[in-house]
This record gives sequence, C-alpha cells and structure tokens, in this order.
Amino acid sequence: MSQMVRGRSGIEKRRAKYAYLFIAPWVAGLLLFYAYPLFGSIYYSFTNYNVVSETTWVGLANYHELMKDPLFWTGIQNTLIYAAFEVPLSVVVGVLLALLLNLEIKGRGIFRTVFFLPTLVPVVATSIIWEWLLNPQFGLVNSNLELLGIKGPGWLGDPTWSKPSLILMSVWGIGNAMIIYLAGLQDISKDYYEAAEIDGAGAVNKAWRITLPLLTPVIFFNVVMGIINALQVFTLPYAVTYGTGKPADSLLFYSMYLYNNAFLYMKMGFASAMAWIMFVIIITITLWVFKSSSKWVYYQGDD
Repeated sequence: MSQMVRGRSGIEKRRAKYAYLFIAPWVAGLLLFYAYPLFGSIYYSFTNYNVVSETTWVGLANYHELMKDPLFWTGIQNTLIYAAFEVPLSVVVGVLLALLLNLEIKGRGIFRTVFFLPTLVPVVATSIIWEWLLNPQFGLVNSNLELLGIKGPGWLGDPTWSKPSLILMSVWGIGNAMIIYLAGLQDISKDYYEAAEIDGAGAVNKAWRITLPLLTPVIFFNVVMGIINALQVFTLPYAVTYGTGKPADSLLFYSMYLYNNAFLYMKMGFASAMAWIMFVIIITITLWVFKSSSKWVYYQGDD
C-alpha cells in the first residue's frame, strides 16, 4: 500500500514538473514584456531617462513640468472631448443597429456581415478612405452636399470640424460592439415579451421597458471598454495627421503627445510620467462608471 502511495506521489511530482515547464514560457513572457515595463515605467517617471545620456533621479520634476506644458493640457482636453462624444454616440448607434439586425427580416445575415466588415479594415486603410471621402475639394461628401446647395466644411483640415470628423470615422467601425449587443439581445428571455404581449404592450413599450433595461449589462461593458479605448485613442488620429496633431493641434491627443515625447524626442522619463497620469485618469473614470452602474444596470432575475 505504501509503495502505491509513493508511486502516485512520484507521478504527481513529475506531472507538476511538466506543468511548470509548460507554463514557464508564458510566465517569462509576462515578466519580461508586462511586469518589467510596468514597474520600470514607475521608476523612469522619476528620472530624466532619455536612452542616450546617463539616467539621474529628478523626483517629481517630470510631473511639475507636465503641469506647465500647454500641449499636455491640449492633449487632455482633446482626448476628453473625443471620449465624451464618441462613447455615447457609439452606444446609441451600436444599440440601434443591433435592434434592427435582430429583427426577422430577409437577408439579415448579409446585413450583419456588411455592418461588421468595417472592423476588418486596417486603421491606416480606413484613414486613407475617409481622407478621400472628406476631402474639401474633391471628396464624395462635399460633392454630394454641393448638389443639395450646401457648402461643405473643411472637415479634417478645419479645427472646428476635425474632431467631429474623427468621431465619425471611429463610429464607422462599430461592428464589434454591434455583435456584442446582438448577443445580449438574443440572451434576453422571450418569456418577458410574451408576458408583455398578454398585457397589451406594443413594440415601442417592449423595447423601452424590457429590451433596453435587460441590455444594460452589455451596454455597461461596452461603455467601460469604450471609455478605456477612447482615452487611449492613437492609431487613427496619428495616421490621419501623420503624428502632427494638425490642424492647430485640434487632433493632438494625449497618447500621441506621449508617443512623440517617448520615441521622437526620446524623453522616456517624461513620457512615463504622462503614462501614469493617464492611468490615474482612466482608473478614476472607470471606478466612477462602476459605482454608478448600481443605479442603471439591471440583470435578468433581479427583483
């Protein structure tokens, strides 16, 4: 009996060794590519690290310099304005599309595919397409507006219209969120609708009192993810402006200014401080959304 126990113990030890061996590459990658940069950036944010010269400790100097940097505040302002409009608009458009594509209509699968396709287009290709569409001289949008007797704006070349243009470009790729909303709609029990029909509720009443409340967990998820992504928006404005943030810094977003400081000006310590400030902003807003969710998020089965 004791030999059998010792045999099992030996087998379990060998299995444990193999398990550790298999997860070792993942753990090494986690430590090398995630943990080290994460904790390293905390240290570098208190130094003048710039890759070239010797690194020295500067304390809070980077943070003090940021507070006096007008481009830092421009980046925050542009980013918050973008997030304040892009996230709600994405929710509204995504939910409406999901509601329409959840109807029993002919060719529903084709329409779903068509609305999802923009998410498969690379961001750089998206920027090229929209730069052509919104070109003030020969763009398709302004050409159609002229047919209606309306003089089109400068879009991406106008500081007033540049952010609305970018928001429009972002909402165009709403396919991923739309699919999540569709999954949420299909998860709602049909018993609720059958009970509402017995009570004489119409389509609008059912959508307002059943569909939207029971879809709020999915909306909550997309709002949180949308806020995090919007506050870190980078690729699309960088591709459109080639990293300049023009016109008049109206498209200079926080992440772009951080990137320029890190890899263009080689001010790694300065950029690390910017990264941690953005981390605090994202955490603060996300926690506020989580705290508010108890007032507007409803789950199936809750009283």
